[in-house]
Amino acid sequence: MSAETDLIGERRRPPPGELTYEEFLAWCDEDTRAEWVGGRVVPLPVAVAERRAAIVSLLITLFALATRFGRLGAVYAEPFRMRLRAARRGRSPDLIFVAPEHRNRVRRHDLDGPADIVVEIVSPESVHRDRIEKRAEYEQAGVPEYWLVDPDRQQVDLRVLGPEGRHRVVFVGSDGLCQSTVLAQLRLRVEWLWQDPGPELDEVVRDLGVDPS
Repeated sequence: MSAETDLIGERRRPPPGELTYEEFLAWCDEDTRAEWVGGRVVPLPVAVAERRAAIVSLLITLFALATRFGRLGAVYAEPFRMRLRAARRGRSPDLIFVAPEHRNRVRRHDLDGPADIVVEIVSPESVHRDRIEKRAEYEQAGVPEYWLVDPDRQQVDLRVLGPEGRHRVVFVGSDGLCQSTVLAQLRLRVEWLWQDPGPELDEVVRDLGVDPS
């Protein structure tokens, strides 16, 4: 198995049968990677590829700078969950952004309702889940902006919720500038994601035009 492939390690065995969301939270600890889908526990890989981890780290830095370190909204990373009540889902996106006007949705263990931006990093085992299942769920829940980052294809898809309630693609590519429509300060030089090593912090700061102090 290559270093660029998600590793499936030993997982905690989920309880038999269906669980309520509250029972799922009681069973699931901070070291357990799993989602709640229609009353069932869906285990996630317990280890991830180095490239995926590097991309997550870069995006967390980018979002922190763009939000002025939380002053323009809150950013959370997996395993913090997003509960979508109507869909009976408790998902763990790789990254979510919550605008200040929706901070009342943030609870101790999860976000009760849709985030304003959701980012999923596609891995070989999650292609269908991220591109089909979650996209439909996030669209139905009214997530305004959905980012799909695919390290294997070296491609970013940015989808924005239109007035008709459907996600439409506003950016797709392996390089160039990807600009958020929800958080005006957030823009990504897509080629940064595939660099090894990644960009220097001062390069990111200059591009965003922020003061990190």
